[in-house]
Amino acid sequence: MTARAVHVTKFGGPEVLKVVNIPIPTPKDGEVLIRVHSAGVNPVDTYIREGLYTKTNPPFISGGDAAGVVETVGENVTEFKKGDRVYVAAAFTGTYAEYISVSVRYVALLSDSLSFAQGASIGIPYYTSFKALYIIAHAKPGDIVLVHGASGAVGIAAVQIALANGQRVFGTAGTEQGVNLVKKLGAEQVFNHREEGYMDQILKATDGKGVNVILEMLANVNLDKDLDILAFRGRVVIVGCRGNIEINPRKTMFKETSIIGTALLSIEDVSYSLYVQPYLTKKKHK
Repeated sequence: MTARAVHVTKFGGPEVLKVVNIPIPTPKDGEVLIRVHSAGVNPVDTYIREGLYTKTNPPFISGGDAAGVVETVGENVTEFKKGDRVYVAAAFTGTYAEYISVSVRYVALLSDSLSFAQGASIGIPYYTSFKALYIIAHAKPGDIVLVHGASGAVGIAAVQIALANGQRVFGTAGTEQGVNLVKKLGAEQVFNHREEGYMDQILKATDGKGVNVILEMLANVNLDKDLDILAFRGRVVIVGCRGNIEINPRKTMFKETSIIGTALLSIEDVSYSLYVQPYLTKKKHK
């Protein structure tokens, strides 16, 4: 039997995507076969498609996140059974297909309170946010966390996770709609990054003390100014960057601040399966 899938035929723009028929895969040891109901679409998928961010050569099936129902399980799989509603998180490639076989490391049960579309939106955004906040920045309760681009997928996830873990959350967005969305999520302060001097407003909102953690989605634009508003030993975690920027390293010295990068494809320490999956599966998603 065959199923449809979206192949990246070569590196390039959307025109390199092609719907093809492929054999329905057979799950290997430690894998489950899932009938996909929804697949997540993330910016990283476009980077992989363009050849900027991948170890895989074309042709390959795009997509890293999905949600669906378990069809069969491979040998030595005890965590899941046929009929389970599940979501797939950060599987790197392969979820743009009607059927996928994936390691249980990237699979978790999907709450009945969530739709498949919602389940498919969990993986990369929530993993990226959790890793940046706690594995990289070591955010603590009471810390002020500034989330740039808080109305985007990773930003929304970061706001929700930080609030749930006792951080004070500031956010930025570029439209009135985005600002209102971040306010509804519960952020303490929200700033429009298109307004001149908004970074100064952020510093003022901390009574001049600065923020403890910054999640930076566009480092090539904001990084230099980020260093001005960090608290003593504050951390900037670079989640996204689309170019170069010149900074003065002296800005990091007096306050002993840190600039740290993070990338989805650096999961060589199995941090997802050790930290994030247990966290997500034990929480009630709302």
